[in-house]
Amino acid sequence: MCLADAEYRRFQTLHDKRKELVDCIPRLRRFALALAGNQPDADDLVQSAVEKALRNLGGFQNGTRMDSWLFKITQNLWIDSRRSHKRRGGQTTLNDAMHIAGEDGRKLVEERAMIEHTRAAIASLPEEQRLAVAYVLVEGQSYKDAAHNLGVPVGTVMSRLSRARKALAAQVLG
Repeated sequence: MCLADAEYRRFQTLHDKRKELVDCIPRLRRFALALAGNQPDADDLVQSAVEKALRNLGGFQNGTRMDSWLFKITQNLWIDSRRSHKRRGGQTTLNDAMHIAGEDGRKLVEERAMIEHTRAAIASLPEEQRLAVAYVLVEGQSYKDAAHNLGVPVGTVMSRLSRARKALAAQVLG
């Protein structure tokens, strides 16, 4: 094998990894939004995670799941950020939402208020419950995959989700 062939294969592998990373970004944005609770902080989190992943792409192991790797990077960045300082994210109030124009303004305002109320409820969950919700309910991962990503047994994920669902139902549905 000549040097050019090896270099081409290395380039192609790196290109494939970058493409796979880019394909994961929409799901990563949903995951980050579930963690951060608001779009600006979620966008910052995704940007930091993608930047870190691109810097460390050479360390990504073939045969492992790119999405799990990215979610773990995002989770770790979010935890680090929460530990280093408490962020104050802007919450949309019903009064702010009243300025939305549309065919059925009342319905749109009610829907957006419900979404914001639900996001606030998720944001108020303890960290371990919020991560379980983000992995399983938002991203649709299996309990097994979520347990692997969180480094806990499957039963722990199930109990965290049960407590989170009860808390969310009480806050959102009354």
